[in-house]
Amino acid sequence: MSQLAVVTPSYGPDVRLFAELHRSVQEYTSEETVHHVIVPPADQALFAPFAGSRCRVWTESELLPRKFCRTPKPGWWVNLRRPWPPIRGWVLQQALKIAAAAMIEAEVVLIADSDVVLVRPTDAVRFVTDGRLSLYRLEDAVHNGMERHIKWHQVARRLLGLPSAPPPPLHDYVSSLNIWSPPTVRAMQRRVAEVAGRPWLDVITSELHLSEFILYGVFVDEILSAGRVRPAADTSFCHDYWDTTPLDTASALEFVDRLSPDAVGMMVSSKSNTPAAVRLAAARRCAEITGGPHADRLDET
Repeated sequence: MSQLAVVTPSYGPDVRLFAELHRSVQEYTSEETVHHVIVPPADQALFAPFAGSRCRVWTESELLPRKFCRTPKPGWWVNLRRPWPPIRGWVLQQALKIAAAAMIEAEVVLIADSDVVLVRPTDAVRFVTDGRLSLYRLEDAVHNGMERHIKWHQVARRLLGLPSAPPPPLHDYVSSLNIWSPPTVRAMQRRVAEVAGRPWLDVITSELHLSEFILYGVFVDEILSAGRVRPAADTSFCHDYWDTTPLDTASALEFVDRLSPDAVGMMVSSKSNTPAAVRLAAARRCAEITGGPHADRLDET
């Protein structure tokens, strides 16, 4: 069993972003760390060049039972045994992360979006305190104005058989680079299945609103026994830019200069449509700050 694995759901339009993430995984993790990428069957050929000892390319169909089928409407699936409601692509992507993390033989799984890059050496030990894996949790960060987060808390608690969520503030567990324990993920799957009386995958994919990170965080905080609860990290291990406004070179460098000493990753949202050249400049500045090897190997390809 390896100490660390990385899981990334991706698709064709993000292949260039994934290439940068995968290159950083190769440079900042050990040779035993495998990067697992999950892609639609139609995009398998685009990602095939990454396949090798450090990368396993999975198609969505490989992780799903045959009863799950794509519909003619882009981004929607259907469970043939429970065809209503149809499955939203965003919800299915979260279910695929859970399925992959539960299946992988590793002590720690990093869930990384395609628009993340690693910026410092990363191993499982970095995320462990006193023998327990850290849980990313930003305490009392969800306020009344964060309607989607509140909904996600409500759904998570219902799926886990817990009382309704109290009024905000609530904890936030959402990050573009998150840390999961595969045994804990498997225990979470069993809990969801036991509460609903049917397979966990059927339960989760029947939801219209879901956050896999809030589901995992609430499970760890409120279901696991006191002896197994992980210590919380009150800051993210990833330096995030969530805005939809594109960064230019000056603003990107300013953003990078605020990199926390604890951050092992950096994310500039793909929805910002930040140009590739600007992302490259940001990655180079990160390498300069952290003293990593990435700076000398970055190019325009």
